[in-house]
Amino acid sequence: MEDSTILYQLPILADLYRQKTFSPQWSSSQKWLAQGDSLLSFIENAKLYGLFPSDYHSHQLAILKKVFAADAFKDKETQDAASWARADLMLSDALISIFHDIKLGRLPNDSITLRKDSVLSEGFISSKFNAAASGLSLNVIMSTLEPKYKGYRELKSAVGVFLDSADFKPITPIIFPNKNKDELRASIMKRFFETGYIDSLNAQPDSLQLAGLLKKFQKNNRLTVDGKIGAQTIRMLNLSDSEKFDRIAISMDRYKMLPDSLPEKYIWVNIPSYSLRLMSNDTLVLGSKVVVGKPITRTPVLTSAVSELITYPQWTIPESIVEKEIIPGMKKDTGYLRKKGYMLLNSKNEEVSPDSVHWAKYEKKIPYKVIQGSGDDNALGVLKFNFPNKYSVYLHDTNQRSFFAQDTRALSHGCVRVQEWEKMAYYIMNNQVDSNVKKKKPNEITLDSMTHWLAIKEKHSIPLRKRIPVYIRYFTCEANDGRISFFEDIYEEDKKMIELLFANKKNGE
Repeated sequence: MEDSTILYQLPILADLYRQKTFSPQWSSSQKWLAQGDSLLSFIENAKLYGLFPSDYHSHQLAILKKVFAADAFKDKETQDAASWARADLMLSDALISIFHDIKLGRLPNDSITLRKDSVLSEGFISSKFNAAASGLSLNVIMSTLEPKYKGYRELKSAVGVFLDSADFKPITPIIFPNKNKDELRASIMKRFFETGYIDSLNAQPDSLQLAGLLKKFQKNNRLTVDGKIGAQTIRMLNLSDSEKFDRIAISMDRYKMLPDSLPEKYIWVNIPSYSLRLMSNDTLVLGSKVVVGKPITRTPVLTSAVSELITYPQWTIPESIVEKEIIPGMKKDTGYLRKKGYMLLNSKNEEVSPDSVHWAKYEKKIPYKVIQGSGDDNALGVLKFNFPNKYSVYLHDTNQRSFFAQDTRALSHGCVRVQEWEKMAYYIMNNQVDSNVKKKKPNEITLDSMTHWLAIKEKHSIPLRKRIPVYIRYFTCEANDGRISFFEDIYEEDKKMIELLFANKKNGE
């Protein structure tokens, strides 16, 4: 091998070629076999799978392919047998890497997403390798490795359409805000020309035409369709096709970090799209806007199951908020708690006057609980969905329902506020009914009970006999009807992954 060529799967390759008595797998008598041509083509088109061809020796193989084309006119004795052997090893190395990247992805594992099969066994690799080397369709083989989720399938099927029109050349960022309105409008129209929204540029952009194009762009990117130049619209316009492909690649990999299948019924929250989906048998039962945590008080990625509903809940303010907001607030204004409608409770749950506390001596923890009593003005609204987690977050209603009208809804302290909380609660309660059980159990809480408690504004806990799984995840793009929508990377999670994994990638290669 050339010194510049790194084989990433060398131990596995050594075993595979030893089993095959070191015979070439992709060529014969200095000619490509059909399966060799197929693998070369697959690598060239790896972007269709959210992969970068350069990760699979594409540049070196392209050079060797040209050398071999010239070799075809030489006598067999003068052909470069060593280069053919080199190409064979690179193709095999690439194929094994592709198996890994399509099955498991490239993202680092964490405690939430760690799969049981985070390493592919040699037997698994060997069986897939032998199938490819024997001529079985690579697309068929890869389909057995890919996630089976509808979201993944929709995203992958839309990648080809995206690539057909993608231009991976660098773009000139639109400067915003910009006091020069004519310059701003001209730069936006130039971007619409670059992205294919218009076929030509007029010397003076027509304001009606610009508003129409903005509305079309906003609709395609799930923004508020108002035809106005706003910060979020400009951020999306400044997203280059190269950055978009990076986002696609990361989102496809995030699906690979999920378990092989999801339950029959589950709640799915996608943080960047500010959305919740209640699913049953892969069908959308309910969709809802949500408000998620601010970048400094993030909503965590987690997996759990809703175990309890609480009508007219109290809010126990988390220690992090006590430290960052309550203590500084009381030091500045002794009436801070009273104005917020908060109560101070001691270890015996007895109310304590805030005026009796020497706030100046506290920096972090205080020996009290800060509580907001139940009611329509409570930050949790009138219903809370509890699920076990180490972050003390939950799904809930809100007393600030006007936030759902905003495009950017990273506004909470970390919990997820649900616009359609009532519909979701009623669905969950209806789901508690077991059609095989004719009599309800003693003390079993029914939908009627919940409805009554909401009507009379009473606090009650409703334990769920049938818990419903909840997945809070982070996907900055998704596809629908063949078109990919991109969402703001509000916590810069994709940015970190792009810098870690794709920093040396150019033009989607």
